[in-house]
Amino acid sequence: MDATVIRTGRPVYVDLDGTLIKTDLLWESLFFLARQRPADLWRVPGWLLSGKARLKAEIANRICFDAALLPYRDEVIDEIAAARMQGRRIVLATAANERLAHAVADHLGVFDDVMASDGEVNLSSHAKLARIVGETDIHGFDYIGNSKDDVCLLEAAAEATVVAPDSAAARWQAATGANLLDGEHRSLLKPCLRAMRPHQWMKNTLVFVPIVLTHEYLDVAMMMAGIMAFFSFSFAASAVYILNDLLDLSSDRRHKTKRNRPFASGAVPIPVGLALGVGLLVASVGLALLLNPAYQLVLAGYIAATTLYSFFLKRMLLIDVLTLAALYTVRIVAGTAAADVEGSFWLIAFSVFFFLSLALVKRYTELIDFGTGADRATTGRGYLDADLETLGQAGMSSGFAAVMVLALYIDSTAIRELYPMPWMLWPLCPLVLYIIVRIWILARRNQMHEDPVVFILQDWRSQIMIGAGGVMFLTAAYV
Repeated sequence: MDATVIRTGRPVYVDLDGTLIKTDLLWESLFFLARQRPADLWRVPGWLLSGKARLKAEIANRICFDAALLPYRDEVIDEIAAARMQGRRIVLATAANERLAHAVADHLGVFDDVMASDGEVNLSSHAKLARIVGETDIHGFDYIGNSKDDVCLLEAAAEATVVAPDSAAARWQAATGANLLDGEHRSLLKPCLRAMRPHQWMKNTLVFVPIVLTHEYLDVAMMMAGIMAFFSFSFAASAVYILNDLLDLSSDRRHKTKRNRPFASGAVPIPVGLALGVGLLVASVGLALLLNPAYQLVLAGYIAATTLYSFFLKRMLLIDVLTLAALYTVRIVAGTAAADVEGSFWLIAFSVFFFLSLALVKRYTELIDFGTGADRATTGRGYLDADLETLGQAGMSSGFAAVMVLALYIDSTAIRELYPMPWMLWPLCPLVLYIIVRIWILARRNQMHEDPVVFILQDWRSQIMIGAGGVMFLTAAYV
């Protein structure tokens, strides 16, 4: 607004967390710290003992923060724009740290002033009210807020507007009839389910592979062990997906599709996600305790490896895809341990090369999505756009290596002892080649927009190849 415009009417104070944005900057900054400076996490309890103001200041001074990536509420920005058209003074009044608050104000360019927490004062609730009252005249002020901490400010305001209220603010709004923005009740069930990514559970059918290869399909105890291992691994994987999403907030918001994920978009509050993740982990461990100790060790190793992957390994060049391939293979090892059957060197070797190829597909398509100029800062990974061709060559080579292992297995002494007609297994090689090469062709065409393992399990052409392979397997074993 032109500087010559005379400000008229009451000033408007706008809350930040949950009001102007759909998330909470303290929770966000904690996960930014975990992503950017995990070695400082041990300091958090000490900072918290010194008060929330100190905690917020210490974290804010240690993180890189891009205000442009936050999920803003368009309806609140429209309200601010309307107030500015009336020549009113607009103030961002928040309990967030002043460094982060000023970054938001600078990005939006719609605020005349900012009042926020510093290293000494946590500007929340009554502390914020006292600061506002101290700088307003007899005409008072208007306030836009959303939470129980804002109720005292909403009550004191000449005109109050409640935005996407929590339970306390909703009760106050219903009792007073105050203005309401975005008051539609939205169930968290659907976005929480999306955060769990149940469609990814199909990967965990790999735990049944060792059981299927034993040909003991009527062994009830073995099948029940496989089912419990499947759900145990699925719950653990969902807990890790939630942790991953919380650590990847910035990079997901830069991505053209991942920005719509529940946490990146603000559809699910971070505390809800944390509670959900802990609950899933408890359920996973509870099921594991019903299985044998060998499975429990495998699950513990999987959880440890995925946690390391989430914090460190996923940003390391090539280490990330090797880890992903190993994590797929661990599912097969888990099935072996849960059912207490003998492991197979050939199966493990095939799995490592096959899933390394698919992990490289995943990185290849992500790099394509980020486009020209992609670097470590934008992708959150260790790759540059110049690495595309190398990833493609490595992925195809790994896929062909998997087929070579399969061919050697089919020609081995072990296969002749297991199958009356082992030559019926040879067509498996071209079937697997078809699946691998087709996936890479689609990836190079930029037509692979999901996890390649999930794609294989959902794609009808791949399903035909898998079905044909199953028929050959049964024929070789029983005809």
